[in-house]
Parts: sequence; C-alpha cells; structure tokens
Amino acid sequence: MLLFNNTFRALNLLVVLALAYAPVAHAGGMPRDEQERAEMRVFLKAAIDKSDSFADRFDAEVWLLDMSTRLTPFMPNPEERLNLLRAIHREAKRAQLKPDLVLALIQVESKFDHYAISRAGAQGLMQVMPFWKNEIGHSEDNLTDVNTNLRYGCQILKYYMQKESGSWMNALARYNGSYGKLWYPARVMDAWRDRWYVGDM
Repeated sequence: MLLFNNTFRALNLLVVLALAYAPVAHAGGMPRDEQERAEMRVFLKAAIDKSDSFADRFDAEVWLLDMSTRLTPFMPNPEERLNLLRAIHREAKRAQLKPDLVLALIQVESKFDHYAISRAGAQGLMQVMPFWKNEIGHSEDNLTDVNTNLRYGCQILKYYMQKESGSWMNALARYNGSYGKLWYPARVMDAWRDRWYVGDM
C-alpha cells in the first residue's frame, strides 16, 4: 500500500480550476416505517458512538491523485480536495462502501457543498436529516461538519445496503426516500459511471 506524501501534495497544488456548483434538494435516510426507524436508531447510534480516531489510509496514491483531478470542477482548492477525499475514503471504507460510489452520491445530493440544506431540511454533503441526531442522543452534532456528515451518511447507506441484501439500486432509493422508484438510483449510478468509476461494483 502506497502512502500519500508531500511530493504528490505539491504537484496537486499546481492544479486549480474553478467551476460553479449548487446544492441539490434531496433528503436522504428517511425510514419507511417505525420498525425500520427503530432499527436504524440502534445501528446509527452504535456507529456514531465509536472512537473518532481513524488512520488516513489509501489503497494507493494513484487513487488520491486521480480522484482529486476528477473533483476539481466542484472544489478548486487542492488542499480542501485532498482533505475531503481522505475523509470520504476513510468513512466509506469504515462502512464497507465503495469510496467512488459515495463520491457519486455526494455529487448528486449536494454537489460537494458541505453547507447545503434541502427544502426538506436535509443537511451537508450527504444530505442527512437532522432528526437522526436526536434519535441517537447526539443533538449537539453539526451535520455541516464534513467528518460528522460523512459518518452519518455512510452509516445510513450501509444500513440500507444490509437491509437490501447488497442491492445498490434499492439501497440508494431508500437513502433518498424514493423506494420503489428508479430515478434517484439511476442519477447516482450515472454520476458514478460518468465521473467516479474506478472498477467493478
């Protein structure tokens, strides 16, 4: 496993491309019934209560540099890109999700605006509904904080993946609150194939 080093950070600092982006008003993580809500509460509380100390590990420097280039249109600052990519990779791997698919979901949900708030009140990069903070006894959590939002969002998606026996399409529809419809999963999968794809699902 290759480790990120200062040489590659310096190379990345040379690339700056600013394009406009705007938040998308999608609300994710809404349970379908009270039993599911109770299950999600237990699952999410266990995940959020665990230690915050995680090592920044990457499968390869290649992944970081490649994804940083792809992220440039949404986030022109190289240092911000690298910090975000480390956090996304860490939380996705922790939740046993593909980091590139999480990137696609974030593109659809917020276009990488960590201050995004939807019409329904969903917040942050992964558009997490704030009621979950009270459900698990963490009312003080800030969902516009990148690391907090990624922890919630990735764990919510993991829960739905388990609920749907590994079906990405069904899990994504549940995440968006549009279960039984394909328009939202199709948008995420299109973004994944068009920009973030790095290997088979």
